[in-house]
Order: sequence, then structure tokens, then C-alpha cells
Amino acid sequence: MPTDKILKAAKRKRSAKSDVPRKRTRSESESDDDMTDKTNVQDRILLLENQILESKKHYNNIVELLEIAKKGPAAEEEDEVESDDEDDNGSPQLAAAVALCRVFMRLLAAGGLNFTPNMSDKESTVVRWLRDRLAEYEAVLLELVAGKSGDDAAATALTLAMRLLQAEGQAQRKKAASSVGSDDAAYEFPQALLTSIVRSLLLAGARLDQEAAEGLADEFVEKFAGEMVDVRFYAFKAVSTVLASISKDDSSGAGDVDVAARGAFYLLSLVDEVPSFSEDLETFYVNPPPAKRSHALYSVARHRKMAQDAWLAVLQHAAASSTSDRCLRKQALGIASTVIAPWFAQPELMLDFLTDCYDAGGATSLLALSGLYYLIRERNVDYPAFFRKLYSLLDAELLHSKHRARFFRLMDSFLASSHLPVQMVASFLKRLSRLCLHAPPSAVVSVVPWIYNMLKKHPQCTFMIHRVPRTSEEREALAQEGLADPFDAREQDPMETHAVDSCLWEVVQLQTHYHPNVATIAKIVSEQFTKQAYNVEDFLDHSYQSMLEAEFGKTVRKAPVVEFQIPKRIFLPHEKAKEASQANATADGQPEDQLLVKLWDFA
Repeated sequence: MPTDKILKAAKRKRSAKSDVPRKRTRSESESDDDMTDKTNVQDRILLLENQILESKKHYNNIVELLEIAKKGPAAEEEDEVESDDEDDNGSPQLAAAVALCRVFMRLLAAGGLNFTPNMSDKESTVVRWLRDRLAEYEAVLLELVAGKSGDDAAATALTLAMRLLQAEGQAQRKKAASSVGSDDAAYEFPQALLTSIVRSLLLAGARLDQEAAEGLADEFVEKFAGEMVDVRFYAFKAVSTVLASISKDDSSGAGDVDVAARGAFYLLSLVDEVPSFSEDLETFYVNPPPAKRSHALYSVARHRKMAQDAWLAVLQHAAASSTSDRCLRKQALGIASTVIAPWFAQPELMLDFLTDCYDAGGATSLLALSGLYYLIRERNVDYPAFFRKLYSLLDAELLHSKHRARFFRLMDSFLASSHLPVQMVASFLKRLSRLCLHAPPSAVVSVVPWIYNMLKKHPQCTFMIHRVPRTSEEREALAQEGLADPFDAREQDPMETHAVDSCLWEVVQLQTHYHPNVATIAKIVSEQFTKQAYNVEDFLDHSYQSMLEAEFGKTVRKAPVVEFQIPKRIFLPHEKAKEASQANATADGQPEDQLLVKLWDFA
């Protein structure tokens, strides 16, 4: 690939959140001598590259190109910030990196880095030296991918590193095929280089901002891991290897582990297309592909096993109780059933993580419901005391949570069975009715239709709507002392709350709610149950804004008559005001009213 095309492909748009730097004029940014020096460096790079490709005696030029590639923008211009003009012309550092990529790709394709049986000692020394320079060049690229010189250089270095990986893999395949004499040689992939690239991607967040690091992961998945079977397979393996090595490394602090875990989560979450058949695994980055269909790269089960190990490494870190991991844990729970679980060959391995999150309480428990429900439905997992734990989630914070709609969708599925005990269903209805007394209107309009639907599904609970005292003793006690609600709100077991002996008086109280929509929807329990069921989805996504817009959008047929009397005074004088105005007394010793009292006197 030509130098200008790779540099142009590496351009990234600046973040809209950051301030756009002022574009300096030529007199401010670079003098004529600097422009000349820069042009001379570019010409020098091209000259060194051409000499290396022409003759082996110029191999020492690789050392000079490596020195130029190691110099970042800070070393080239210590007291100046890199300007847009410099980005447009391309930095010498990137130009040297591109030139070295072309050099080593030519050497790999020609077999110049391979040892042969008939090779002399001098030639072996040259090959060994070239391999050392290749390793040094790879280290330079990995530093750039990790964000040493900014996001522009990181994107370019990622492209160069992947092209070098392809050249190394094809050179290994060619060497193996020539030694065997056919294409049936064992498939070889440069796993070490890919593992180092993945490590740099995961740690890029330590040097780059979040948007730049995620953009780098997007490019890796879009161009390579998302399309190429071999890159995706070994990238999964690299993620688990890198996270394990960073966790065991005592010299790297906890900050590196957190950065790597967040980077691994984002990288893995982008790979959401799970292959179903081996025929879908046909596109390879390192060619020729394996000749035998029994190879692991053609196995869907092996792909899922690698992805499962990678996700388990991320979830193991996300399960930690530190504050920095709570956000990662919630993000993992948000995609547990849609992105993570389909990759698992054994979804039961997620059970420990999900149950720990389910027992944590609060928003974490609400998010863990989706993944736990997936295991119950798809894998027939039995969770002991599931409904007791579900009942404990009905607290004062539930109806104020942003995950309220997701919870009601799942709870509607959990309580849909007609074989559930009536005591349990009555406890859920009573608990939610009690919470509605202190809930926002947007939550109440979701709960009341759901209660209506539950009463239709469980007719045995309908007597909770209107409970009438049957004996004369009960009526006399009701007239004299009132009736105590037998419902025990502090009981955590839904089978022992005595909700079945209570009634839904809370919904009747909602019929006089200050919000007209709540008062209207609450009246459905006092009417005949002629409607089969409400579509709860129509009520779950309501908010203050949507309900306010609905009120403003109503057509008023007749304007209401308002009667009022205009007061003669707005601010009235009082004794404290007079005492406070003693300091501003008039000359004859009489206190003076405050200025506001005088200005707003309409008498």
C-alpha cells in the first residue's frame, strides 16, 4: 500500500467535545528552514528505503529508519503542539514506519528472514540480525498502537502491524509448505504478534481518551476480527491470555488491570455475530487456509469455547466489589443475555456471576434478571427461592429506577403462569399497590394496567378489589374502630404476608391523584372488567416529559371559568417589618414602611 494512502486512511476526526485548536499561520508554525528540513527527512526516508530494496549492502539503513520511527512528535518539536498542517503533510515518524513495513514485507515474501540448511555463517548472522531488527520494529509499532504518539499514529500503526502479521503468517505457511512439498502442512499463525497487538489495544485507554481508544477497537473489529476467521479466533485467545498475564504481573498496578478489562469488554462486545455453521468460517486473513476441515478454525464449537474463555476472564474481573468495577459489571449485565450468553458453549458457567449480582441488590439485581431469566428459560436452571428474591426487589427505589420498564417486562413473564399460588400473586399486587402511593405518575400509569392484567390472569385475586365485612361483628368493629390492614409489609416471604386477606385500597386512593392521567387510569379497577387485557408496552416508557406533552396536546373544547378577586396589596406591612425599619425612621421619629410595600400598593 502506498505511503500516502496509509497515512490518509489513518486520519481521524477530532472529538466534538474537545476544543478545536487554532490553526497557525506558516510564520507561526514553521519557518522556511523547518519546512526544508522536513522535506529533506521525507526524501531521506525514501532514499534509504530504495537503497535497502536494491542491495543487501544497505541493510544498515534499517537502523536509521528505526531511529526516525522511534522519534515521536514530542521529540521532533518539544516546545510546539503538533498542528493540523503537520498532520496533513504526514510526520516523518509515520513515514519511516510505513517504509519499514514495506521493507520487511518484501524480505518476508522473498524468504530473506528464513534459515536454510546450506546457509553460511555470514548469511546466518545477517538473517539473525534482520530478525532482531524486525522484533525492534514490532516493538515500535506496538508502542504506537498503545497510544504513545496519539490516536492518529495509533490507527496507522494498527494497520501496519496487521499487514506485517499477514506477511509473517504467509511466510510461515510458505516455508512449511516448501519443507513438506505440498499445501497439507500444518497451519501456522503468528499468535505472539497478535497477542501483543491485542495487549496494546486493551491498554490504549491508559494513554488515549475513551473515544479514541474505542475508535481503535472499532477499526480492529471492523477490518479484521469481525470478518477474518483466524484473526477472530486467535484474538479471543489473546484476550484471555493478556488479562491473565496483567493480573499476575505484580509490577503493573490495579489501574492497568482495570483499563485492560474495560478495553477487553468493549472489544468483545463488538463481536456479536455468533457463527452457526462451519460453512460460515471461510474468510481467512493468513492464506492459504488450513487444508483439513478438521482444523480448529473450522469448528464452531472451538470458536465459542475461545470466546467463552475470553468473556469469563472479563466477568471474573467485573465481579470484583471495587468501585471502579461496578460500572463494568452493570455494562456486562446489560448485554449478558443478548451478546455474551450466545457465545457460551456452557451458559451455566455464568450462573455464579449472575447470582452474585442478583444478590447484590439495587440496580445490579434488576440488571441481573435478564441473564438469569435466560438461563432459566434456555438451560432449565433452577434458582432456589427465586420468587422470594424477586419479591424483595420491590422496594421504594424500584419505581424511580431507569430500569423500571425492563423489570416489569420480565416480572410479567415470571408471574404469567396460572399455576402460581394465589398467596404469592396477591403479595406482588399488594406490594406494588403500596409503592404506588409514593411513586411518580409515570410509574403509576405503568403499574395499574399491569395490576389489571394480573387480576385477569389470576381470577382468584379479584376479591381483593372490594372486600366487604360479612358478619355483624365485623361491621360493628369497622364502624367503631376501623379495619386494620392484615398485610405485613415487612415480611420478606411472599407466602407469609397475608396479602390475600387484604384489599387494594391503595388503588382507590389513586383515583383522587393530583395528576389527571393517574386518576383516570386508576378508575379501571372500579369498573366492570370487560376489557380482555391492556398492552403494558404502551405504558412502560412514559416519563414526566411525555405525560406533560400529552397534556399540552389535548384539545380544550370549552375553556374553564375562573373567578378571582384582584387584591389591593401584594406586600402587607406587619409588626416585624416596622421594627426592622426603625433604622430608616423619618425625621419626626415615625417608622417608615418598606420600599416594596410602597411600590406595590394599589389601594
